[in-house]
Amino acid sequence: MKKLLVVDDEPSILTLLKFNLEQSGFEVLTAENGNDALEIAVTEDLTLIVLDLMLPGMDGMDVCKTLRQEKINTPILMLTAKDDEFDKILGLELGADDYMTKPFSPREVVARVKAILRRTNLVQAEAKNEVIKIGELEIHPDKYMVMFKGEQLVLTPKEFELLLYLANHRGKVLSRDQLLNGVWDFHYDGDTRIVDVHISHLREKIEADTKQPVYIRTIRGFGYKMEGQD
Repeated sequence: MKKLLVVDDEPSILTLLKFNLEQSGFEVLTAENGNDALEIAVTEDLTLIVLDLMLPGMDGMDVCKTLRQEKINTPILMLTAKDDEFDKILGLELGADDYMTKPFSPREVVARVKAILRRTNLVQAEAKNEVIKIGELEIHPDKYMVMFKGEQLVLTPKEFELLLYLANHRGKVLSRDQLLNGVWDFHYDGDTRIVDVHISHLREKIEADTKQPVYIRTIRGFGYKMEGQD
């Protein structure tokens, strides 16, 4: 059974999400503050974390940032209390894989959780032993590992999936909508900024000059294309 952690300081929301996720077959742990959430995330073998942004003590941003600094790459679905673009983008910058804005229905949360896990499982199921080599970049699908210039990169699950998707479609121009559907397996009603943020993260890790990218090129008016020689 997949084990999830749901973090929210509102007991009613916590109870509602726990009930609906358990009804969908998940084991659910809960926390009402950031400190407890961090302790559980570090000690438990979690499949995914549903993390509220506004928490007493250590807030959701700090929890997310700390987990990524500790190289804990459990997928994170961040919940924001308001439709604030700054909060969304900052959450993604700190390593969240996805976000939802309150108010939401429990069914929406369950659907989004399943979508994230479905993509993660699909990537793992499709993984082959063949290493993908592009320039100084090596992608090991079976190990969920990326090497660059001989050193292992620290990527979130969604960054890895995006990089692998781009590599598997090397030389092909992919629109933001194609990347959303292919990597996130979810329709974002035209909100493609999540793609741009993750592309920016990847460029910071594999490009010598992010303004003159060699591996992931922007095709203005169309989307992105993975380039580079074997």
